[in-house]
Amino acid sequence: MNSCSLSRFWWFYLAQLALCSAALAAPLTGRDLTGALQRGGYVILMRHASSPVTPPDAAHAELGNVKNERQLDEKGRASARSMGAVFRRLRIPVGRVLSSPTYRALETERLARFGPVQTFSELGDAGKSMSADATGARGRWLRSQVAQSPKAGTDTIIITHAPNIAEAFPLDVKDLGDGAALIFRPDGSGGVLLVARVKIEEWSQLADSR
Repeated sequence: MNSCSLSRFWWFYLAQLALCSAALAAPLTGRDLTGALQRGGYVILMRHASSPVTPPDAAHAELGNVKNERQLDEKGRASARSMGAVFRRLRIPVGRVLSSPTYRALETERLARFGPVQTFSELGDAGKSMSADATGARGRWLRSQVAQSPKAGTDTIIITHAPNIAEAFPLDVKDLGDGAALIFRPDGSGGVLLVARVKIEEWSQLADSR
């Protein structure tokens, strides 16, 4: 086996280990989950909130949507606001916020008011909504970001798209609807543990479970 083949083999092997560790983590629910998030150290990887699959025409585009991209619908706007309100009510400490540069992802952050946001093209859809990256580069990049430990006492939020999540964590995206989140705990060694899945409408239920 030549050096290139060995490199591909080890990359595949390490990726599978990361995926298996994510799949086997013990789940956190209710007060255990909110308490964990309040202490920090988690990465919340979420899809943007609800958005129609068809972009609006110029007459129906929001003022800031100058490229007439897909934008959130009424349900998406309400759920993004509600999620952000729950985070503030529960005092979940948000550190870094990473987002796709698409309008619907940034609109999710703007309405949730998580905090200052950084955009990355690797989190976007390359102008091809719901299309996977044939090279797998976006998935590898995303997996590396989820594996980074947040600043002490804070949680990281990453807002992106379903194909990117599927590329990074193919075992973990079943039934991951608009606005839903996978919550990971980086292990400090380049791996991650999946500890919870939360639909965007379930955040208000978590607030009531205190």
